[in-house]
Amino acid sequence: MSENDQTCCGPTRTEPEQRPSRTQDRTDPTEATNWRRTEPATPQDERTTGMVRLEGGEFTMGTDSDVGFPQDGEGPAREVTVDPFYIDKFAVTNAQFAEFVQETGYTTDAERFGWSFVFEDFVDEADCEYVMERVQAAPWWVAVEGATWLRPEGPNSNVLEDDRLREPVTQVSWRDAQAYAKWAGKRLPTEAEWEYAARGGLHQRTYPWGDKLTPDGEHRCNIWQGDFPEHNTEDDGYLGPAPVNEFEPNGHGLYNVSGNVWEWCADWFSADYHTTDAYDHNNPTGPKDSDQRVMRGGSYLCHESWCNRYRVAARSKNTPDSSTGNIGFRCVVDSTENHWEK
Repeated sequence: MSENDQTCCGPTRTEPEQRPSRTQDRTDPTEATNWRRTEPATPQDERTTGMVRLEGGEFTMGTDSDVGFPQDGEGPAREVTVDPFYIDKFAVTNAQFAEFVQETGYTTDAERFGWSFVFEDFVDEADCEYVMERVQAAPWWVAVEGATWLRPEGPNSNVLEDDRLREPVTQVSWRDAQAYAKWAGKRLPTEAEWEYAARGGLHQRTYPWGDKLTPDGEHRCNIWQGDFPEHNTEDDGYLGPAPVNEFEPNGHGLYNVSGNVWEWCADWFSADYHTTDAYDHNNPTGPKDSDQRVMRGGSYLCHESWCNRYRVAARSKNTPDSSTGNIGFRCVVDSTENHWEK
């Protein structure tokens, strides 16, 4: 897999003509609020319902394994420290996002653009007329007019009518995830917080449960089986997104931190920032700016023949306004008054 093959993880809105004319009217949430902290949780804080509190501390982040992608900046492995925090057990669901939209009237980036990226095999025959173009670098991705969080595969899909409320919300950009988090009194996790939580207390293991992908023949996550992208055997029970409470949780009680959907993190992406003197090993937050945000965890489309980025040290990226049918998110809440701020 080449350096440019991250398109398989999730294609990017790149061309100026792909951007809506109202882009300049949209304020980046980072300009309106300090996204790097929340009000600390209090006893019986309603925000922490469905979350787990992690004590934080020092852990080894990244990997030096040869099964990774050096060009992604997975290594070198390094010691970092994170403060205590709360994190969602599950990715944000369609039901939760629907409540947010109903209360606020929020319009997602996919709705503003008028289209989003869908895995080709998921496009209903009735929606073929809405297919705008194919992604050249990853032809299994197509741009579909009318694909949104509510209709993730196109106009004839509907998460409310199709009984998909427990699935993770998809077709949400980083900016959409930020808006939801702000509404909920939460924030997106830093990449370091995400990896600390995903490791589940294990040291330098490949997956949240250990080093074997299917221990004792048991599927522990929702990824692609078979020949990608031609045929998915669905041996793990799923072709597309699984409900957020499927499979066994990791040692911290988190579900689906490998596979299912990619999860946005707060940080700007850089493949080498963590190797510079500017990098702070105490609550690292990534570079001050870039053009893409970090995604972690992999998705139901990941297959080792193309992308084994369902490992806990694996990284990917996308632009803050991009959305696809395999990107979602989960949130965190600060635990203490003495939380970091940079």
